[in-house]
Amino acid sequence: MPDDLRPDREFLDYSGYLGLDELLACQRPRSDPPHHDEMLFIVQHQTTELWFKLMLHELRAAIELVGRDDLEGSFKILARVKHIQTQLLSQWSVLETLTPTEYAQFRYVLGPASGFQSHQNRLIEMALGKRDRRVIEAFRHAPAIRAELEAALNEPSLYDEFLRWLARRGVTVPREVLERDVSQPYEPNPGVTAAMVGIYEHPSTSWDAYEMAEKLVDVDETYSLWRYRHLKVVMRIIGMKRGTGGTAGAGYLRAMVDEVFFPELWDARTALRERSPIG
Repeated sequence: MPDDLRPDREFLDYSGYLGLDELLACQRPRSDPPHHDEMLFIVQHQTTELWFKLMLHELRAAIELVGRDDLEGSFKILARVKHIQTQLLSQWSVLETLTPTEYAQFRYVLGPASGFQSHQNRLIEMALGKRDRRVIEAFRHAPAIRAELEAALNEPSLYDEFLRWLARRGVTVPREVLERDVSQPYEPNPGVTAAMVGIYEHPSTSWDAYEMAEKLVDVDETYSLWRYRHLKVVMRIIGMKRGTGGTAGAGYLRAMVDEVFFPELWDARTALRERSPIG
């Protein structure tokens, strides 16, 4: 008799495989009396965290592959990351159906809770290269999360691994970049910009490097678009009020929009020489 038909075999159905009993019990509105739109707010942020979990899973795999010189193996993963980002971007259109009046009626239940406290988002930023030790202080109350962030701060980012890969392939990358303390903020380097310009001016000689550069720009650009949509949704719902947890709200988010993870990939576009047509 096949295993799946044996009477003593535990029956695994769709709900059991996905843990739906636990998952669907995680939505616990706190407003009293319950406000209809609080469910939207909770589900929006919980699904965001699920996408963050997958995105972080993929980025860690990409970093490992690049470190093993399997650049092409990371391409599919980074394409998937961009699709995850697109899902996160489109989700904002659901939350923006929440009106200022509706949100004001249950915002009080958030207390000091804030999206700034999303440790998964901080881990994603670190995987992409952002280094800011101050964010770790927001997790003084959670030693395990703080330790995870501290460890991530001291690991090479996806960009670090790409630059090391370029150096192993014979591209001139300044030694101070390759040997830098990866726990410190990355500083743009004109030598790296020159290397990126060379890749873009001669893509046929290093097509894999060119492809990787474009995939990194895809991720960087889409992340900025996600931040911008976050800003506009916040402004639409609470205007310029301070955010929960004492954050600066829209002012803080506006400052984040223009941040980039891979600065020399953007600088290279300015530095590229334009070719004159042959007469």
